[in-house]
Amino acid sequence: MLEALDDAGEHITAEQVRQAALARLGTVSVQAVYDILGALTAAGLTRCLETPGHPARFEARVGDNHHHFICRACGRTIDIDCATGEAPCLTPSALPSGFTATEAEVTYWGTCSNCADPAAPVARASDSKKQEDLNARRTA
Repeated sequence: MLEALDDAGEHITAEQVRQAALARLGTVSVQAVYDILGALTAAGLTRCLETPGHPARFEARVGDNHHHFICRACGRTIDIDCATGEAPCLTPSALPSGFTATEAEVTYWGTCSNCADPAAPVARASDSKKQEDLNARRTA
């Protein structure tokens, strides 16, 4: 599973991890994939991104304080390096006594270059309505 995440080089869903594992192993249950991804995440070897409206995605890039950009149309997720230095890179203006911030998680939302290009194919059939709405807003 970890090799599938490393090979993907991007943020992939549990189903995409399963497909990669099937290609290598021939058989693997959905439950085994979720159990292994959960164990890898708990051990700090992977990171799970759970964002509203999109399936959970997993990545092998851990141990730094990077952020993410997510395309609202297709769900493509890319890493964005921390903009202002070391973790937590954003410090709350006031924390209650005894609280310490060790990490800041920022998610940028918008449109990726493929979805912004009206000539580009729609990433998923289920997103065709979103793409039509996006194109209509551009021409309005």
